Amino acid sequence: MKTIDLQVEGMSCGSCVKHVTHALQPLPGVSGVEVDLQSGHVRVSGELAQGSAPLLMALTDAGYPAKLATDAPIPAATSQPKASGCHSGGAGGCGCR
Repeated sequence: MKTIDLQVEGMSCGSCVKHVTHALQPLPGVSGVEVDLQSGHVRVSGELAQGSAPLLMALTDAGYPAKLATDAPIPAATSQPKASGCHSGGAGGCGCR
């Protein structure tokens, strides 16, 4: 199993976390997605034979530009971040960006 850490731009609420997770989870080989909203880090794990390119493309297509993380390992990730600051009201997607 391989792990790829990404730095994702534009995440500001729980809806953003959901969109990022849904963009990555269906990709071939992805078995896990951990998102840390506060730091903007995303850890993707699985049999990622094609490397980071499909992950980065999927995130960009979803409206969340990303790059490989060059910092220390991802902090304790959470899939249930605080939703404060979200302007979407929970309907039809996130308007935070």
